[in-house]
Amino acid sequence: MSALGQSAEPPYLRIAAELRERITSGELAEGEKIPSTRGITREWGVAMATATKALAVLRQEGLVRAVPGVGTVVAPRVAPPPRPRPAVRSGRGRSRSEESAAMRERIVATAVAIADRQGSAALSLRAVAAELGVSTMALYRHVPGKGELVELMMDAVFAAGPLPVPAPAHWRTRLEAGARRQWALHREHPWLAKAMSFTRPPMSPHAMAHMEWSMAPLVELGLDAVTLLHIAVAVAGSVRAAAMDLEDEALARQDTGMTNDEWMTGRMAEFGALLAGGGFPMYGRVVEEEGDFFSSDTMFEFVLARLLDGLEPLVAEGCRRGGGSH
Repeated sequence: MSALGQSAEPPYLRIAAELRERITSGELAEGEKIPSTRGITREWGVAMATATKALAVLRQEGLVRAVPGVGTVVAPRVAPPPRPRPAVRSGRGRSRSEESAAMRERIVATAVAIADRQGSAALSLRAVAAELGVSTMALYRHVPGKGELVELMMDAVFAAGPLPVPAPAHWRTRLEAGARRQWALHREHPWLAKAMSFTRPPMSPHAMAHMEWSMAPLVELGLDAVTLLHIAVAVAGSVRAAAMDLEDEALARQDTGMTNDEWMTGRMAEFGALLAGGGFPMYGRVVEEEGDFFSSDTMFEFVLARLLDGLEPLVAEGCRRGGGSH
């Protein structure tokens, strides 16, 4: 087991430095699998969270990459992209504001790609700048900071996919369609759930437009503003809650090379020992029936259906008070 000593430097940085040295020295060759999070916890005697941070540092530096079904391997060495040449100005060229908007779009698209590929922990202005081949300071002319960058990323994600046309007319069908679209976005961008907030909501015009679209039939029914807002947040918050583990699941698959089912299969003996005493009848039935009945998707479906069922009497009562038709 490697010793980390008493250095003031965070343990995950020390681990990342040792692995970086193995890679740059050639001890770990291109395409070779590096220690997984579990391997790091055993070798260095640290917690799983520390091991995950160490791998995130190496992913951010481009030294390693995830290979589905294999794990995390040493990435190919590539030459840095050429720095963009200053634009030649002409009477027919783009205005400075147009060039700034175009650059901001490139920054946001690059940030989304990094977060999709490596997780939110790997996202930083420095990582985006490295990918674009510019200095970190150059990004601050277009994006004030990471918080503003994440807001722009969220807005771009919500703007990317069209909502169903024609829009469902019934309030329940419309809420369901909106929730499924949100779920698809969370599935495509696993970092999104952790970036969202309902107490300090991001100023995202496209996310707001999505919410307005989902709530339009309920607005027309005449429900009061407080009820409308609570319904909107309850639905979006339930989708987000079901999606909170998607990023961790994706990173775990990258780091271990195992799907959730494969991981669980590997621990069935341990699980069986826990059940042997007969004190867990619910879990016992789960094992006996051996159904493929739990995943992030099935949890989303269950929560959405129960939430919409629960809203039925509330909407009916609101319609009676407001004179609308349920």
